[in-house]
Amino acid sequence: MTGDAVVLDLRLARLASRGLAFAIDLAIQAGMLGVCAVALAVADLDRALTAAILLSLLVLVRVGYPVLFESLNQGRTPGKAAFGLRAVRDDGGPLRFRHALARGLAGAIVDFGPVGLWSVVAVTVSLFSAKSKRVGDYLAGTVVVQDRAPVALPPSIVMPPALITWATGLELSGFTDDLALAARQYVARYGEMRPEARDALGHRLVQEVAARIGAPLPPGTPPWAYLMAVLAERRNRTAAQWQGAVWAQAPAHPHPVPHPVPHPVPHPVPHPVPHPVPEPVPDPSTADGPFAPPN
Repeated sequence: MTGDAVVLDLRLARLASRGLAFAIDLAIQAGMLGVCAVALAVADLDRALTAAILLSLLVLVRVGYPVLFESLNQGRTPGKAAFGLRAVRDDGGPLRFRHALARGLAGAIVDFGPVGLWSVVAVTVSLFSAKSKRVGDYLAGTVVVQDRAPVALPPSIVMPPALITWATGLELSGFTDDLALAARQYVARYGEMRPEARDALGHRLVQEVAARIGAPLPPGTPPWAYLMAVLAERRNRTAAQWQGAVWAQAPAHPHPVPHPVPHPVPHPVPHPVPHPVPEPVPDPSTADGPFAPPN
């Protein structure tokens, strides 16, 4: 909740993921200090000078490492980036250098330093904090959030069966594209939001949609079902209008009708004239038969 009474939907990082991220950062810092120690050993400097340089490097790495990365990399150290974590201000805004410096100094001295009994204070404060804050977060006004979430496909808009009849009589001319986009994003992120933020946003969207379409929330209907029914009905009507427009613009004959081509008239082929064949002489014995040619 910000000073303007706006509910923030921040995915808070828990102690386990923050501890693993810190372990990675600590290993990187130990590697950097190890390289510096080997270089100083090879240089064969005075023992007192070597100790002074190592102490300076220890402070520089322990404080400068988180301050540099968090101020230049949007609140992410390599360890936080590996686990999808990011430090932000309490109002959700990005860190500034002063926030990173306060976190770095408190971390080196109180949270993870000798004053804090080497992480005992940080772990104890985080366990009793509702937002898993350590001392550095309280001093800097920051919180560590889950910056990377598993990618999920947006849910398909399905008409709730109980609202099918109700949705057919809706007047959706006032349901604008911007309002439909806001409702669709709410339905897509429904399972990711905190209950208080989800309920507040859902009721606000229902009030806006109801004022535009003139249909209040039916009794016993949750906001997400109301919004999904309106979105599904709008999609169905748009699809029907689009299909009707396509059929209306289609030509009567989608394929050209070919004109009949007259077939060529074949020339008559002369038939061969048969040679005259002499008629046979009728047999006098059959001349009086029933099929005898007439005289």
